[in-house]
Amino acid sequence: MSLRDPPYEPPSVSELQEFLLADRKPTGHVNQVWPNLYIGNEVAARDKGSLHSLGITHIVNAAQGRQRVNTGPRFYRDMTLDYYGVEADDAIDFILSPFFYPTARYIRAALDIKKLWHLSPGRVFVHCLMGVSRSATLVLAFLMIAEGLTLKEAVAAVRSHRDICPNSGFLQQLRSLDKGLERDRRRTHQL
Repeated sequence: MSLRDPPYEPPSVSELQEFLLADRKPTGHVNQVWPNLYIGNEVAARDKGSLHSLGITHIVNAAQGRQRVNTGPRFYRDMTLDYYGVEADDAIDFILSPFFYPTARYIRAALDIKKLWHLSPGRVFVHCLMGVSRSATLVLAFLMIAEGLTLKEAVAAVRSHRDICPNSGFLQQLRSLDKGLERDRRRTHQL
């Protein structure tokens, strides 16, 4: 990457939507989309047997709250799980971006934990109501922030395992994140 390279431009919202809506395949209640990282819906979030059999150690509820998916840490009190809640609406005008970095740090730390009795990494389940917009957006942000993927690479990686479709407002916020991360990479590369 040189100073003469044209500025990076992520795909437009309409290009992303076109890619996300093309060749859709039905997915289940929960899918592994990255090593030890799962996205799912409310049905999967309430199925403690499935969560146990998947070896889930951490849960991110991207739809926490009374009017959303009201599970919370008390719902899982009979399980050995760490819980992280994000009160987010699946609305194009909801600003989800303030949750990108804190959630990415939580997921990264959870995946890095080695359970003493198994010596295996943590397994993180990220969910919302349907498992396609809020949870997918937070996972995409994690892949961009913590794994260094571009937005296009992150969408392709997740899309190959689960049918996702973040709303247009979330896609725009992910584009902004992508541009900022690219600026940081360029600045670091120049040093």
